[in-house]
Amino acid sequence: MNPSLRIAWRYLFARKSHNAINIVSGVSAAGVCVVTMALVCVLSVMNGFGSLVEQMFSAFDPELKITPATGKTFRTDTEAFRQLRTMDEVAVYSETVEETALIIYNDKQVPALLKGVDDNFEQLTAIDSIIVDGSFSVCDYFDDGSGAPPQRAFERAVFGQGLANNIGIGAHFVSGIKLYAPKRTGRVNMLRPDKSFNQAGVFISGVFAVNQTKYDDSYMLVSLPLARELFEYDETEATAVELSLQKGTNTKQAQKKISTLLGDDFVVRNRYEQQEDFFRIMKIEKAMTALLLVFILMIASFNIIGSLSMLMIDKQEDIRTLSNLGATPKQIQQVFLFEGWLISALGSAIGLVLGLIVCLGQEHFGWLKLGNGTNYIISAYPVEVQALDILIIAAVVLLLGFVAAWYPTRQLKQKI
Repeated sequence: MNPSLRIAWRYLFARKSHNAINIVSGVSAAGVCVVTMALVCVLSVMNGFGSLVEQMFSAFDPELKITPATGKTFRTDTEAFRQLRTMDEVAVYSETVEETALIIYNDKQVPALLKGVDDNFEQLTAIDSIIVDGSFSVCDYFDDGSGAPPQRAFERAVFGQGLANNIGIGAHFVSGIKLYAPKRTGRVNMLRPDKSFNQAGVFISGVFAVNQTKYDDSYMLVSLPLARELFEYDETEATAVELSLQKGTNTKQAQKKISTLLGDDFVVRNRYEQQEDFFRIMKIEKAMTALLLVFILMIASFNIIGSLSMLMIDKQEDIRTLSNLGATPKQIQQVFLFEGWLISALGSAIGLVLGLIVCLGQEHFGWLKLGNGTNYIISAYPVEVQALDILIIAAVVLLLGFVAAWYPTRQLKQKI
């Protein structure tokens, strides 16, 4: 062990001539410990909330979503999309049509985002996991037993929970719902404005809850053929293509490959990019919270300045003895530099361990409840410890501890 480090280690636990030095050193280490533990706990809770929201979105958003770079619709009968369907990385290919329509049920009229989806939408997303009433079904089919493909019999729809509550309907209602969308072609009939709308009827089959207002209060899912008929799109037109990838596929690599295949006319977004604004806000909140706690940590770390200053005064005889024994001014300076750094390292180590214990306990036992534990999506604060956060916290604490120790010792070498 380095001689300066060994002497600093002995000073750390040795009794000083003035008891106040021990107290100030202990308070300095305790301050670093508490703030370090707070950093671990707060960042882990924010990670937990981020993962929880990401899981909610992933139940509705596809892994990759392709939209036109300009305009709203595009054709899917091109060679590029034919190649996309047969790519090894693609597990589920699904075309969608999304437009605004008017819902009329009894005496209520509500605008909604109507999304036409393929029958494989259940394979594309985890929609079944967020169905809170009824089941997922956008169409009933009739098979006459002749061997011909089943025919569409009854059109059904799956509503967001907020939208369903707004119009007062549930999955077990037998009354139909009317949908209206303005015609894309032809002129508006001023004498009969109602003739300027396409109409369709559906029965509700289920209600989903993403627990995000963006979806729950606005979206309803119908079959893709119905959406194309209502909005006057042909069988090769879509507003988006949604993809699910094979297990083990690298999402970023697949995204880059598909972008290269389709060219600049299309934008390929992963789940994060589909909700980019939301996740950016969460990252900013996490960064601002971390900066605030680091500022508090800085104040706690600089208590070390007072502790070292008192220790250097107390150890004047030791400094002279070390100098007479041949220790260089640099080596003597390192003794007190290591002493301050060890105070910070000890506090950070204990804080990291305590923070991890609290986080693991919260994760397994749910000590801290949200409200009374029953009024929220989850009963307790979610926690997710990330190794990168722990490494960054440890590095920041040790860096601040080193700076705090360097400041009072920088002049010591000149005085020896």
